[in-house]
Amino acid sequence: MVLVKTKRDQLLGPLSAVCGIIERRHTLPILSNVLIERQGSSVTFLATDIEIQITARAELDPSSETRSVTVGARKLVEILRALPEDAEVTLQLQDRRMLVKAGKSRFTLQTLPADDFPRLAEPSGAVARFSLPQKALRRLLGLVQYSMAQQDIRYYLNGMLVVVEDRQLRLVATDGHRLAHAAAALEQPLERQEVIVPRKTVLELSKLLGDVDDPVSIAISASQAAFSFGGVNLVSKLIDGKFPDYTRVIPTAQQNKLTLQREVLRQALLRAAILSNEKFRGVRWVLTKDSLKIVSSNAEQEEAEETLDVSYGGDALDIGFNVNYLLDVLNNVGGAELECGFGDASSSALLSFPAEAEFKYVVMPMRI
Repeated sequence: MVLVKTKRDQLLGPLSAVCGIIERRHTLPILSNVLIERQGSSVTFLATDIEIQITARAELDPSSETRSVTVGARKLVEILRALPEDAEVTLQLQDRRMLVKAGKSRFTLQTLPADDFPRLAEPSGAVARFSLPQKALRRLLGLVQYSMAQQDIRYYLNGMLVVVEDRQLRLVATDGHRLAHAAAALEQPLERQEVIVPRKTVLELSKLLGDVDDPVSIAISASQAAFSFGGVNLVSKLIDGKFPDYTRVIPTAQQNKLTLQREVLRQALLRAAILSNEKFRGVRWVLTKDSLKIVSSNAEQEEAEETLDVSYGGDALDIGFNVNYLLDVLNNVGGAELECGFGDASSSALLSFPAEAEFKYVVMPMRI
């Protein structure tokens, strides 16, 4: 029974889109598989890890066949990648096996019943629905995602806060040491909805979104978030928890302000980081009139010092930061300039960029 017969890339594209969430080791063997469903001219590929579900579709020549099966996802992807680009591939079902044929190549894979494959339930309750260009959402995610926590015991930090209210979408991420906030305008007004999207979902979404103006349709309920774009549908469970009040974290009145060239600062920090303590990664910012001195040292008594000529007339300050937190924002946010706002040596610093009016980055100081 022939399930699919088409060019390699017709299968490889959608299959690769769904396979990113599949873990290498599972207690349930079927979660290592991809569900392939053929209905008329449409072939659907579905993968899940119980928390996230991704569906991608390929449109082929019309067929009267309606079939479904699950097969090892990574093995099938690796086979397709290893075949020539212009190869015509046939997926054929034989008893409980799938035969993959291309030219004179033959591969036989084990299958499991499609009826046993788990699916996420449809969202229920109030759902906020809106859309924006793929490249706009991709840019917003890139502005904040590096600030998410990783495997923090405060599970609600291992993800990104998504807030829709009126005509605005806000994304916030924090690991307790720094916080990134970005916002974008929406076309239609919406009731307030506030959810936490898991870290894995955010990273997978960033990989799948294109740098194009085509829309991504978003639906958010109390338990799920769904993103549909370019033949891909990603559905994710949400983190059930209370995100910190980010509005209290962002400083509002800072008397000491400094404007810097982003790339000049980035290069200075990269050099200073070489001799910073490998564990704590601390650098000191010593601010005096029209001068910023960046100093780092390590356990071997080695020291680096960078002095930048700046326009600064505020209080003299000696404040420490984790250099990685500073480099993260400089590597992920564009624009030629940035503005740094300070209170005192024990207060958070606020970094903002004229090129990104709705972006704010708060970083806590550290003792060095």
